[in-house]
Amino acid sequence: MEEIIRVENLTHTYGEGTPFCRSAVQDMSLAIYRGEFLGIIGHTGSGKSTLIQHLNGLLKPTSGRILLGGEDIWSDPKKIRDVRFRVGLVFQYPEYQLFEETVYRDIAFGPTNMGLSKDEIDRRVRESAHFAGLTDDLLEKSPFALSGGQKRRVAIAGVIAMEPEVLVLDEPSAGLDPQGREELLANIREFHRARGTTVVLVSHSMEEIAKNVDRIVVLSDSHVLMSGTPREVFARGDELMTAGLDVPQVTRVAMALRDKGIAINPAVYTVDELSKELVALKRGGGKKC
Repeated sequence: MEEIIRVENLTHTYGEGTPFCRSAVQDMSLAIYRGEFLGIIGHTGSGKSTLIQHLNGLLKPTSGRILLGGEDIWSDPKKIRDVRFRVGLVFQYPEYQLFEETVYRDIAFGPTNMGLSKDEIDRRVRESAHFAGLTDDLLEKSPFALSGGQKRRVAIAGVIAMEPEVLVLDEPSAGLDPQGREELLANIREFHRARGTTVVLVSHSMEEIAKNVDRIVVLSDSHVLMSGTPREVFARGDELMTAGLDVPQVTRVAMALRDKGIAINPAVYTVDELSKELVALKRGGGKKC
């Protein structure tokens, strides 16, 4: 697969030269591939937020490089603005960043700053609103009159409207109710399928990650602990839990059954997979390990 972003030996140190000096990421390397849906997980303080703020140049490395399309994004600091159009970052609780009079103008803010024509801006606003699950009748409303979930969608649409090569979402479903969470993630999955844009999803929810991504990068203590497909990562459930991380509830059930001596694959991570394993066991007479 073709790399779109490569993180090379990234270290970022806060408070350098002070008694409060600490490295949030340390000698971290990883690749992000064009068109993939990547999940990044890790416990609080593992370096997730610091890492993603380097991907579009919001933070500058203390050492190491971020390559976008094979080029160091900091090789010419004057072009860092262009990098931020190519790598769109949606912060956690982005609805607090809304400020325009209407939803339409808020979504149009980024494309307008890109110097696009009025017709092109209109196309992007309406298409991104659709991908974010917003109906046309909401476009002329004040964003402050919307529900929390709708505000979240407006903020996401504003980043999608810039048509970035990479869309980075930091805990996009945080604070939403279960239905709102699933609807929002379904919209993001549809956007990914329709556009083929590289999507990076940062989440603390193992169920959320397992259900949506093609590949997972696990961070722990400022380093990459492991990476692979969901099946490959959750097959190392014991290692994840030793590192203070969780696994999907379905995987926990499978691990508990395995620990009781039942011959079941502990790497399952969906209800459907667990059901198939249990049916196969029943047909086989419920063999023990």
